Amino acid sequence: MQPKKFDFQLYKKVIQLTRPYRGTLWICAILAVVIAPISSLRPYLVNVMVDDHIMKMDAPGLSQMALLLIGLLIVESFLRYFFIYATGFLGQSVIRDLRSDVFRHITNLRMRYFDKTPIGTSTTRTINDLETINSVFSEGLITIIADILALLAVLVMMFATSYKLTLICLTTMPILLIATYFFKESVRKSFQKVRTQIAVMNAFLQERISGMRIVQIFNAERQEAVKFKKINRDYTKANLDSIFAYALFFPAVEIISAASLGLMVWWGSGWVLESEVTLGALIAFPIYINMLFRPIRMLADKFNTLQMGLVASERVFNLLETPDFISNKGVVKADNIKGAIAFDDVDFAYDTDYPILKKVSFSINAGETLAIVGPTGSGKSTMINLLSRFYERDGGEISVDQIPIEDYELHSLRSKIAVVLQDVFLFSGTILDNISLRNEHISKEQMIQAAKMIHAHEFIMRLPNNYEFHVSERGSNLSMGQRQLISFVRAMVYDPAILVLDEATSSIDNETEAIIQFAIETLIKKRSSIIIAHRLSTIRHANKILVLEHGEVVEFGTHDDLMQRTDGHYRELYENQFLKMVESE
Repeated sequence: MQPKKFDFQLYKKVIQLTRPYRGTLWICAILAVVIAPISSLRPYLVNVMVDDHIMKMDAPGLSQMALLLIGLLIVESFLRYFFIYATGFLGQSVIRDLRSDVFRHITNLRMRYFDKTPIGTSTTRTINDLETINSVFSEGLITIIADILALLAVLVMMFATSYKLTLICLTTMPILLIATYFFKESVRKSFQKVRTQIAVMNAFLQERISGMRIVQIFNAERQEAVKFKKINRDYTKANLDSIFAYALFFPAVEIISAASLGLMVWWGSGWVLESEVTLGALIAFPIYINMLFRPIRMLADKFNTLQMGLVASERVFNLLETPDFISNKGVVKADNIKGAIAFDDVDFAYDTDYPILKKVSFSINAGETLAIVGPTGSGKSTMINLLSRFYERDGGEISVDQIPIEDYELHSLRSKIAVVLQDVFLFSGTILDNISLRNEHISKEQMIQAAKMIHAHEFIMRLPNNYEFHVSERGSNLSMGQRQLISFVRAMVYDPAILVLDEATSSIDNETEAIIQFAIETLIKKRSSIIIAHRLSTIRHANKILVLEHGEVVEFGTHDDLMQRTDGHYRELYENQFLKMVESE
C-alpha cells in the first residue's frame, strides 16, 4: 500500500491533541522563530571580525566581537536545548494521554471486536503506532518549519553579505533538490516494506510462541525455523534497502556541498583579489554553506518521518472512532439484586448465517441453581456471555429480577456476576493481585477468608512468600488445579449475586475437586447459580436442568422429572456419560 499525500486535515486532528499543552506548543513555535535568525548571525559576526577588526588590526574590537560570538553561541545552545526538550516533552505528553485513551477504549470494546481482531493488531496500535505518532512532534512540522526558517534566514544573510558568492553557491542546488527527491521516494518505499515485514514477523512470532507446546510436541522446530529464516531475511532486506538509500544520499550531499564550496573559493578568491568581495565574506561563506546544506539534507528524512507518523495516527484514530462497544444507557443500579434470571425467546448469532441460540426461554428464581447440559457448540457458554452483556442478543429479552439487563448500569450489573471459566487466565503478579485484580476495596483479610472457605489457603501458604508469591504470565508456574482454586477465590471474594461455573471443574483432578466441592455447595446456597455441567458432581444439587441442542431448549426441569422421560435427551446423556463416570469413580 502506498502512502497517501500529506493530509493537512489529519495533521490538524493530531495537533488538536495538544490542547491541554497549548502553552508548550506556543513555546515551541516561538523558539523555532527565534532560533532561525540567531543561528544565521554567527557567520555574519565572523565576517565583521575579519573585515572590521582583523584587517584593521583592532585588537580591542576583535576581543569584544569574540566575546559577543561566544555569548551568541551560548544563547543559541540554550535555546536549541529548550526547543528540543519542549518538542520532545510535547510529544511524550500527548502520547501518554493518547495511550491511556486507546487502552481505555480497547477495554470497553465488545467481545465481538476481539473475536475478529488479532491481539497483535491492538498491541501495535497501543505501542508501535503511538510511538510513531510521537515523531509528528519531535521531528514533525514544527521542526521542519524551524529548519525552513533557518534556511531562509541563512539565504537572506548570504545575499546581504555577497549576492555574487550566493549565486555561485546556489548553482549546485538543483542537483541537491533532485537527489533529495529521489532519496525521499526511495526511503518512503523502503519504510513501507519495513512496516509490512515487521507486521509479518510479529504475527509469526506471536503465534508460534503461543503455540510452542504444539510446535515441540510434533517436532516442528526445524520447519518453523526455516519459515522464520525467510521472514527474517525479507525483513533484513527491507531494512537494507533503506540503509542503501541513506548510504547514497548523505555522501552525495557532502559531494554537492564540497562542489559548492569549491566553486565559491575558486570564484571568490579572484573577486577578493579584485576587491569585489571582502576577505571576511569569503571566510564566512563556508559556514553559510554548511548551515544551508545541513538542514536540506535532513528535511527529506523529516518529511518521511512526518508522513509515517500521520499514517500511524490515522490507524489510531480509526480505532478510537470504532463504535464497536456495548451501549451503557442503563441507570438502574444492581446493588440489591436478588438474582432471579429469565430468558424470553432469546436469539443470537456470532455470524448472521449461523444462529447459535434460537428462541431460548427459561427462568429460575433467586437463590436457585440451574445446570445447563448439552453437546459442544450447543450454545451453553453463549448464554453466559449474553447474561454478562459481553454480546448483545439479536432478539428476545433477558432480565434479572424482572428488569431487562439493558436497564442496568453495565458495570454495576457485571459487578454482581462472577464467572469461573474452565480456561483460567492469571496475570503476571502476586496471588493477591490475581484474587483482587487490584481492587482497592478488597482487603487482604477478605481474600484470606475466601481462600480458607475453599481450602485454597493451605496450598497458598506452602508457596514461597505465600500470598505474595509471584505468578508467572498466564499462571505457568502453577498447576491447573491451583489456578482453578485461585479463580474460585477470586469469584468468592467479589461476593456476587449470580455465580456462573462454566465447566469450572472439568480440568481438575478428583482430589482437587473434592477440596472445592464443599465450597461450591456452600456458595450456591447463598446465590443464584448457573452451572455449565461437565461432571456429575457439579449437577447433583441443581434445582433445574436445561438441555440445549443446536441452540434450542429441548428439555427443562428437575433431575427427577427429566429422568422419568424414557426417550429424553437428558436421560440419554446421563446414562451414556454420567453413569460411566460414576462407575469409574
